Formats: sequence, C-alpha cells, structure tokens
Amino acid sequence: MKFNLETAEIYIPDGLPVQAALARTTHLCLAAHQDDIEIMAAEPILSCFQQEQFWFTGVVVTDGRGSPRDDLYKDYTDEAMRRVRFKEQFKAAFVGEYAAQVMFDYPSKFIKDGQDQRSVEDILALLKATKPQFVYTHNLADKHDTHVGVALKVIAAIRRLPKAERPEKLYGCEVWRNLDWMVDSEKVNFDVTKHENLQAALLGVFDSQICGGKRYDLASMGRRKANATYAESHGVDETLGLSYGMDLSLLITDDSLDPKAFILAQIQKFAEDVAARVNKLS
Repeated sequence: MKFNLETAEIYIPDGLPVQAALARTTHLCLAAHQDDIEIMAAEPILSCFQQEQFWFTGVVVTDGRGSPRDDLYKDYTDEAMRRVRFKEQFKAAFVGEYAAQVMFDYPSKFIKDGQDQRSVEDILALLKATKPQFVYTHNLADKHDTHVGVALKVIAAIRRLPKAERPEKLYGCEVWRNLDWMVDSEKVNFDVTKHENLQAALLGVFDSQICGGKRYDLASMGRRKANATYAESHGVDETLGLSYGMDLSLLITDDSLDPKAFILAQIQKFAEDVAARVNKLS
C-alpha cells in the first residue's frame, strides 16, 4: 500500500503479508487519534476477536503530536510523543488481534481543512484494499473538530466507490459526545458485555494519555456501564455494557443527502421527542 505521506505505517500483528492482511478485513474503523478506536469501537473488536471469519482493521488518521502530556511524558517533544502514541496503538492492535493497524500520520490541521483531499484519497485506497462489510467512524454530533473532520472524509471516500462496492453499513460512534440523547428508535445498540478484561487491556495500553491526566480507561468503561443501566427506564438491565452508534448508512446510499442536514434531522427528532413529552404531561 502506498499512501500520500511517506511516514504512513501499517502494522500487521500476526505477520501476514500486507495485501492478504488487509483483504481479510470485515470490520474497518477509521478514527482521528490513537486510542479513539478502543474507546468507540469495542463491539466490532470483540466481534472479531478469535474469529477466523471476521477480522477487524483499525485506522488512525492523525499523528498524535499535539496530545497533552504530563508525569513521565511531560518533557517529551512532539516527535517523541508521536512515536510513543504509535507504539501504544500497535500494542492495542496486538492485544486485540487486529487484522491490521494503519497510521496515516496526518497533522490535525489537514483533516480540519475541508478542501484537503489527501486523506480522502488514502481512505479510498484502503477501502479498495479491504472491502469491509461494516465501517465505523466518529459520529457527526461529536464536539471535537478533528473527529467530525474524519467522519466527513470517510463519507466522501465511500461516495467515490461504485455503489455496488460500498460497505453494507456505516456507523458513527461515541467519543467526545455520547449518543444517549438520540431517540431510542434511532440508536444502534452495541452490546459490550463480554470480555471486560480485554476491553480494559485495550484502553490501558495508552499510558501516555492516562499519565497525562485523562482517565479514558475509567471513563469509557463507566460510560458503557451507565449506558447499559440507563437504556431502559421501565425494565431491568439487558446488558452489562452498552455503547451507542449512529447509523450513517443513508449517507453512503444517497449521495445527494447533505451530512449537515442529516445530523440536524437527528437533533430535530430529539427536540420533538422532548417537546411531545412535556406537552403530554403539562
């Protein structure tokens, strides 16, 4: 595989040749930063773990140079931090037995530039190499600019494929804004009850972030527990861990649908649900 940046890397945990490793992919996750994959895509990672017919490939789009740092890492340069975060992401890929881990290595400013198409070209090349059935990325209501930028570029790349070659499903996942606010009928429920030990291990390898003062490990596992309990107000818990997704598949079946209009329609459904309940009880 050749990408636009010479510094891009591909890591294959089991040592299979790159072409064969990518071709076995069934579940593909494209995320902005190192550790975003493990925060938002636990369900597809678990679905593929120890399964010969299902394989998970992770993609990190940005370089990780601008991440906050403290403790052991407080004096690290941007380049040293980049290498640490690459190493941590590769550790997660090994622990989770990913088919492959791809690092595009773009500065965040490139992803936040709607006119820069280089990452779209790379995503398109990877889609052609992997031909995944399911694709996961950030949700369009996320409050992190780079996350939304990645989601928009994923949509743009998929739209460049012939319709017959597009993934079956595209999901937007939770990181910097959860999806509890969505109307229940619109949520995609990802059951992450099993393998809590593996989930914790995947989050725990990102020591530079945890030492840097961000307990993403505790927060992510806590969110999954909270989602499971608060999913249903009039019934017992059906899972012990739950992540929510936003089904973005309409955006890759209808190229005329504007992503902004799509997400505003989801927000409007939430507003109408709230209004209807208040009106009913007033």
